[in-house]
Amino acid sequence: MERDVNEQSARYPAATTVAEFRANLAAVRARIDAAALGAGRDPAEVRLLPVSKTVPAERLRAAVEAGCRELGENKVQEARRKSEDLADLGVAWSVIGHLQTNKAKDVGAVAAAVPALGSLRVAQALDRRLQAHGRALDVLVQVNTSAEEQKYGLEPAQVPAFLAELPRYETLRVRGFMTLALFTDDTERVRECFRTLREVRDRARDTDPDLIGPGELSMGMSGDFDIAVAEGATCVRVGQAIFGARALPDSHYWPGS
Repeated sequence: MERDVNEQSARYPAATTVAEFRANLAAVRARIDAAALGAGRDPAEVRLLPVSKTVPAERLRAAVEAGCRELGENKVQEARRKSEDLADLGVAWSVIGHLQTNKAKDVGAVAAAVPALGSLRVAQALDRRLQAHGRALDVLVQVNTSAEEQKYGLEPAQVPAFLAELPRYETLRVRGFMTLALFTDDTERVRECFRTLREVRDRARDTDPDLIGPGELSMGMSGDFDIAVAEGATCVRVGQAIFGARALPDSHYWPGS
């Protein structure tokens, strides 16, 4: 584990100043643009969501000054704490981790988007809380494209029935889908996960496009977003390549690790 952490630290030095954050954002954006152009896509189709999990609020102030106006957090309580600490900056917060029903209240109060919806129980709890707040929320349906039992999300075959149930929750605006690829150095297996999500989206679009909004594809992180963009990602969730390596290796944050 120590070797993995050292390798990540060397690959992703910690950014602390506005200039360092600007440089990292520019480098990530350049990779996104190159991957999009290489696939014959318009780079403007791909949105960058900086993922700030484990990054302290004082460093995030420099990141926001450098251009991060939207931030993603895995844990609801961390998103709530940071949203309060940085309330003066006007940041839009996305909760991108697995969501439990008992956290719906906090999500309804804090988040601008939830890109990881994979349960009708959670959809019902969110809808109830959002009605109480008088607001709506953008959501993405989470799909388990790697067929790993420890991963959250729907199996691809479950998606049509799940989508058919969501219109009853009027505060939830379905925008598309998200996935986590396999945690592996085998790029072809990673690519297959992203390709599977695109195929899920395309089938849903052919069947009933009104159920998936614009059909966004949120997929790809620091180690694989180039592949995700080539396979059709419209949003990439990038943390370490912007903020620097985390204290623990990537595998620690993977479901089931």
